[in-house]
Amino acid sequence: MSSRLPHVVLPGKRVRLAASSAAAPDRTGGRPVAVRRDAARRGHGARLLDLVLAAAALLLSAPLLLLVALVVWVTSPGPVLFRQVRVGRDEKPFLMYKFRTMYEGCDDRAHREYVRRSLLGSAPPVGAAGLHKIVDDPRVTRLGRWLRCSSLDELPQLLNVVRGDMALVGPRPVLPWEAVLFRPEHRDRFLVLPGMTGLWQVSGRSRLSMLQALDLDVEYVRTRCLMLDLRILLRTVPTVLNCRGVR
Repeated sequence: MSSRLPHVVLPGKRVRLAASSAAAPDRTGGRPVAVRRDAARRGHGARLLDLVLAAAALLLSAPLLLLVALVVWVTSPGPVLFRQVRVGRDEKPFLMYKFRTMYEGCDDRAHREYVRRSLLGSAPPVGAAGLHKIVDDPRVTRLGRWLRCSSLDELPQLLNVVRGDMALVGPRPVLPWEAVLFRPEHRDRFLVLPGMTGLWQVSGRSRLSMLQALDLDVEYVRTRCLMLDLRILLRTVPTVLNCRGVR
C-alpha cells in the first residue's frame, strides 16, 4: 500500500492530511470563536432536512431492515439490535443502535488496547487492521463481516437521526472511553451532532489512521455547510457500494 496520505476535497480548498494532528489553533474561552459560532448555526432547516431524509429512508428500507433482522436472528444467538452508549453533541451520552455483528458476550479488551495504541500513535501500520478494527476479529460473525463491509449494520442509526441523537452527516459517534483518550485539539468534534457518515468515511475509511480521522472530524466542524453535507452524502453511496477502504 502506498505511504502517501490521502487528499480531502472541501468546498473551495484541498487539504492534505498530516501524519498526526496539527497544533491546536488559538482559542478563546476554550473554543475557537469561529467554530463556536458556526456550530450554533445548524438551525431548524438542517434538522428538518435530516428528519425528512431519515424518515423517508426508514420507510423505503423497511423491507430490507426486516430481512437483515431476520437473518441476524437466524444465524447467531442473541439480540438482533446492538445497543451501545456513545458520546454525542456537547459530550452528552446517548444510546446508539446497530444490527449486531458480533457473537454475544464477547470480550472487548483487545479492541480497547488496539484503539488506545492507535490514539497514542503506537498501533500497527495503517491498513494492518483497518480503522477501529482488528484483522480477522474472531468476535465478528460471518454475516457480521458482510454487514460491516456493506454498512448495512448501521441502518438502525436512522432511528437515532429521527430521535435527534445523530445527524445524517457528522463526526463518528465514539465510545466514552475513547473520548477520554482524545487530544485537546480534537474536542471540537463534540460541538455538533455525530453522524451516520462523515468526512473521513468518504476520504479513505480504513486507509486513515485514527488521528487522521479525528483531524477530519474537526475539519468538518470548521467548514460545515449544507453543500458540504450534500457532497458527503452523495460520495457515501459509491463508497459503500464499492466497500471502498473496508477490510
